[in-house]
Amino acid sequence: MIARLFNFRGGVKPESHKNESSTTPIAPVVLPPRLVIPLRQGARSAARCVVEVGQKVRKGERIGEGEGFLGTAVHASTSGTIIEIAPYPMAHASSLDTLSVVIEPDGADEWIEHGPFDLRSVPRDAVLKYLRDQGIVGLGGATFPTHIKLGNGRDIDTLVVNGAECEPWITCDDRLMRERAAEILSGVTILRELIGAARVLVGIEDNKPEAIAAMRESAAALSEPIEIVPVPTLYPAGGEKQLIRVLTGIEIAHGKLGTEFGVQCFNVGTAYAVHRAIRHGEPLISRVVTLTGNVEHPGNHEVLIGTPVESLLPLARPKSGTDRYLTGGPMMGIALGNLSVPTTKGSNCVIAASRALFPPPPPELPCIRCGSCARACPASLQPFELYWFSRAKNFGKAQEYHLFDCIECGCCAFVCPSHIPLVDYFRFSKSEIWAREREVTAADQARDRFEFRNFRQEREKDEKAAKLAAKAAETRAKLSDTAGGDAVADEDPKKALIAAALARAKQQKAAVAQATAEAPGGDAPATTDASREKAKLEGSDATS
Repeated sequence: MIARLFNFRGGVKPESHKNESSTTPIAPVVLPPRLVIPLRQGARSAARCVVEVGQKVRKGERIGEGEGFLGTAVHASTSGTIIEIAPYPMAHASSLDTLSVVIEPDGADEWIEHGPFDLRSVPRDAVLKYLRDQGIVGLGGATFPTHIKLGNGRDIDTLVVNGAECEPWITCDDRLMRERAAEILSGVTILRELIGAARVLVGIEDNKPEAIAAMRESAAALSEPIEIVPVPTLYPAGGEKQLIRVLTGIEIAHGKLGTEFGVQCFNVGTAYAVHRAIRHGEPLISRVVTLTGNVEHPGNHEVLIGTPVESLLPLARPKSGTDRYLTGGPMMGIALGNLSVPTTKGSNCVIAASRALFPPPPPELPCIRCGSCARACPASLQPFELYWFSRAKNFGKAQEYHLFDCIECGCCAFVCPSHIPLVDYFRFSKSEIWAREREVTAADQARDRFEFRNFRQEREKDEKAAKLAAKAAETRAKLSDTAGGDAVADEDPKKALIAAALARAKQQKAAVAQATAEAPGGDAPATTDASREKAKLEGSDATS
């Protein structure tokens, strides 16, 4: 057991609302009328479409190949026919469209051929490539590609498994640990083997006693020691850096990663997905999603990736008074502007909101610089300063105050007495900075293309001039030989070429004259190639 736990700075204690949805088992998959599977499952994970409209696909078949360094594969969640490949709204605050593959299920739910993957018979890089092809990403919300995170793991001493689930209302990880603890720990042992960690710590908030008991029971049956550690309930204890701090005392510095300190962190849902991929050969095509809020039947459901939110609502039966829906928790989630958006690998919760559960925020008031936000910030930032710089669009100064260290947990907005939506300002600043960086990059690329075009044109001009000079030198040499050694070194190359052509014409004329004289009758042809070439050259010389 761990000798002691550590504290992280800041944090808040909102009402958890966990019991509403954590008391019933995970409900099995319900097949929707159609699946809309985005080829972009997160901000970092993109895929290139490899299927066509009208194509029949089976469950688990790859429909998108990982594109770019952070890309991971995307698969069909069930068998059926691809009826459309088109942009559809994604579950994002912007509600922008992203290219998606629409599948009409055939009801057979027919799997592709699949089976266990023997990770000990192949090199480590082959295992990481296999996880990439299976579409395994982090299921804690960020959807960071697991193969990249594992690939960065070198000299790792401690593997931290995140079962804290600190966000209010969300209980999908809680139910997963209660019901599938053995499978989670199977995935943990695989992760441990891939990064070579000597120690494994599973952090679970102490408001989940059933999950702690189930995980400890499964861990006791393993030959390798895995420590199940209850941590104090304090939001955001589930943040990666915060949980590492609580369990190990290691403070991850600004701009650094846990791997640089010998520690790596994965979510329990990710460990379960790794288990399914390695032990059963199944790609990531479903996940547990919490349906809660102002509903008659809150609970957790196994949901196929690509299931529209509107197809999930009948399972929970929203009550009257529901005025909007949130995806994610109330602290870091976003309001859905369109219920046709599909669930993705990062979707962990859908909340039916009402004015009774989530009263509309009071009007925003001026900042009084009370410092409450700074005291609550778990990243040790000064949110009130970042607010002023963001509001003034002084993005350079905001970056100086470590804007990108903000994890957007919402603690600052939660305690703000002026009801300022601070996180919205920070997201705005980040998006503006990213947009300007993209513009600068595009301008740099355009300048590089322009400069290379000029360089290429100059190079081609020089090459043409060199070829012309070489040909002129060759011609002068021939003329020098013909003239008995009198070279015309200073003659213009164009004139030299004309002179050479005239000389050839004279030679041809002499040859024709000789042939005519020797021929019977002595009749000369009306026109010859020599005469035609001479006429052309003389005409060209006259015009010049």
